[in-house]
Amino acid sequence: MQYQSANTDSLMYITNRPALVFERGEGSWLYDHTGKAYLDFIQGWAVNCLGHCPPEIATALSTQAAQLINPSPAFYNGPMVKLASLLTENSCFDRVFFANTGAEANEGAIKLARKWGRLNKGGAHEIITFDHSFHGRTLATMSASGKAGWDTLYAPQVPGFHKAAYNDIAAVDALIGPKTVAVMLEPVQGEGGVIPAEVEFLKALRALTEARGVLLIVDEVQTGMGRTGKLFAYEHAGITPDIMTLGKGIGGGVPLAALLAREAICCFEPGDQGGTYNGNPLMTAVGLAVTKALLAPGFLAGVEARGQYLSQKLLELSARHGLKGERGSGLLRALVLADERGPDIVKRGLELAPQGLLLNSPRPNLLRFMPALNVSEGEIDQMIAILDGLLKG
Repeated sequence: MQYQSANTDSLMYITNRPALVFERGEGSWLYDHTGKAYLDFIQGWAVNCLGHCPPEIATALSTQAAQLINPSPAFYNGPMVKLASLLTENSCFDRVFFANTGAEANEGAIKLARKWGRLNKGGAHEIITFDHSFHGRTLATMSASGKAGWDTLYAPQVPGFHKAAYNDIAAVDALIGPKTVAVMLEPVQGEGGVIPAEVEFLKALRALTEARGVLLIVDEVQTGMGRTGKLFAYEHAGITPDIMTLGKGIGGGVPLAALLAREAICCFEPGDQGGTYNGNPLMTAVGLAVTKALLAPGFLAGVEARGQYLSQKLLELSARHGLKGERGSGLLRALVLADERGPDIVKRGLELAPQGLLLNSPRPNLLRFMPALNVSEGEIDQMIAILDGLLKG
């Protein structure tokens, strides 16, 4: 109750926040200042891959904080080196640059591609992205994104980004020209409505980019780190991208991101890229603990199984209520509604008593589900039961 009369005026207004303050979390549950519990199927927008306050992260933070927090990115540190090695050992990439946010990682990918184009492709710098894509909130990543209205919000945009229709290989082919250096896409468009790239489209895209001498960048800020049942979503298509970006789940709740690339693409020189906190041992120690947890025997198979279970339960719910089905990959899924009451369902779920439900509606006609990767079938059943009641209301 101590926060009920708290003055929030010192916080800059950027979004509509409910009049509550979360004080603690455990696994799939959050608890506010009144002690009310909320079943959390947002998890910080697919950030808390191991749930709230997992012991692996708490231990990594406390142990590392007592040893070394930030020696400067001008020096190597142990967790940085170990995490980079673990990521390259378990992917098709050779080098890693650590950053703090997904947008920063995507900025780095854009810069790396442009420099590679200057050195290897006659100054080619244009990047093809996709309608309804989301790559971050910096000026360059907003320009790369295909989100409606962002082309004028902070105009003028950063030039050099052309938008193609998603899952349409002919649309991409038509946009490739002499100035094209890369194609960049999310394997599943999260903010765009949880729309997966078709496996055949990804295979055709890799073949097309290789034939035209163009780089392929996969933005796995939301889909990476086990979210789709594979460590990285590109693995479902059996392709080898040139560049990949990670964020969200790699830190399990702390600010950590990564830019990965094949050796042949790595052309940064000293002074080209950096960042005060990039690769600091406190954050990379957490990333190391998270990655080891995801790679533990059976963990990713469990994600895939629970993703199929969630899909099945959403389809059953859709059939009962005459909705339009569900879609997604692994534990990144969406329920497609028959109308635009998504925001109202989110609001009523939050206000439920004695326990609330946290959901997300990136589009008015759908609900998005991003639970912890270790969510239980029982918690999925509990969410479905609550949502069933909300859909009846």
